Amino acid sequence: MTKEKNKPYFIGVDIGTGSTKAIAMDSKGTIIADSQLYYSTENSKPGYSEQDPEIILEAFKKCVHEIVGSVKYPPISISLSSAMHGLIAVNEQNKPISNLITWADTRSEKIAEQIRKSKEAKSIYKATGTPIHPMAPLCKMIWIRKNQSSIFKQAFKFISIKELIWFRLFGVYEIDYSIASATGLFNINTLQWHKASLKLCGINSNQLSEPKPTNFIRKNADASILNSLSLSAETSFCIGASDGCLANLGSYAMDKGTAALTIGTSGAVRIASSKPVYNFKEMTFNYLLDDKTYISGGPVNNGGNVVQWLLESFLNIKNPSEKDYERLFLRINSVPPGSKGLIFLPYLYGERAPVWDGRASGVFMGIKSFHTQDYFLRAALEGICYSMNQVLQIVEKSTQKIDKLIVGGGFIHSKTWMNILADVTGKKLVVFETQDSSAVGAALLNIKAMKMIKNYSSLKPAVSQIVKPDLRNRKQHETNYTVFKSLYASLKEQMQQVYQNKN
Repeated sequence: MTKEKNKPYFIGVDIGTGSTKAIAMDSKGTIIADSQLYYSTENSKPGYSEQDPEIILEAFKKCVHEIVGSVKYPPISISLSSAMHGLIAVNEQNKPISNLITWADTRSEKIAEQIRKSKEAKSIYKATGTPIHPMAPLCKMIWIRKNQSSIFKQAFKFISIKELIWFRLFGVYEIDYSIASATGLFNINTLQWHKASLKLCGINSNQLSEPKPTNFIRKNADASILNSLSLSAETSFCIGASDGCLANLGSYAMDKGTAALTIGTSGAVRIASSKPVYNFKEMTFNYLLDDKTYISGGPVNNGGNVVQWLLESFLNIKNPSEKDYERLFLRINSVPPGSKGLIFLPYLYGERAPVWDGRASGVFMGIKSFHTQDYFLRAALEGICYSMNQVLQIVEKSTQKIDKLIVGGGFIHSKTWMNILADVTGKKLVVFETQDSSAVGAALLNIKAMKMIKNYSSLKPAVSQIVKPDLRNRKQHETNYTVFKSLYASLKEQMQQVYQNKN
């Protein structure tokens, strides 16, 4: 793209689980450059999901450096988005003494189950807005205390990956309200660390970072880092928010009657609300975007990772390419909606919303002799959409009618997948002409924090795609969906038995 010389711009960086993405946005909302770097996750034992924080720090630096090199001059400011629920222990020398334990780590499942059954469970959920699940740092920290006592005793601070990057930039431990609100340790009403949660973990507030508003800005970052990234001493940094909250902002899903639905590796349904949306049974989350806005909804573990499993395990394609995905979706098109009664419960990686059960497993139901491989492929995609619809209906029931879904994530590149989702939900799907929604959201938050705009809607991009449901296909899904919703409850006990046997 043609870049106007010295036109002021902002960088939004999203520090994700699979990659770090950065975009450069001018003050009119136009994206003028982008960068992305991938990294891997270590699964050394069943239930473990860890990453090397130093590798992610380098990816952050390289993305920013690539953007500045592309635009050829420094930005006004840089804002940070990052994945939620991560946990790193650092010692008094401010060095990590553990890997980053990611949201996907389920080793603390038994601890989460014990807390959910305790008399404090509802009060902790209501105070923190965070579902009681192994993803939460609340549960991870208790697991470390019980199973890695040497690390727990050496820990000077327990932090997220964004806090580590922020410390390297400024030499202080600070956390934004949004990331804090996803820990299970932070009171979303008082905006302070929640004493009951800290007591459960066996820590005090001095072992956590100082909470700050999501529009909090600092200057005078470490000179050596600024020089290595070709940044000016005047470049400021906005602490930003969590990837889920910023995805709503970056996809412009902030209005009543609108929800953001994302399917990447995992998935989520989220709405913006002026107050928390509590549902203890299904545990809707309530994370802070800013002091006036909660992002509420439900996350699922099983999205694009299920499709990758289909390619690798069903079709024996290792490291699948874009063409492999295209061929998969082409095969699915030959199968009628509803897959002639074949139903898939997609809990391959356990599940968060709506069942919150790390021991849940995948199930194919209704198999008949005429079901060929293509039917299994389509039923798997339909199962992901049924699961997303179940979360959508829970959110809708707890708030208000949702007419429109602003959709994002890798699945939007598949017309087949988009059509299935529209037919299953009965909702209109809208895609905006934008890039990574969390990185875009980070940039938008920064622009507003710098008082260059009064409201976000003034920078709303054009709509690139609208998909409307086919009501005839929707009828084909209704029977399947009714069965789908009852499957987990019917099979939960058997799933627990299978889980115990494999371990």
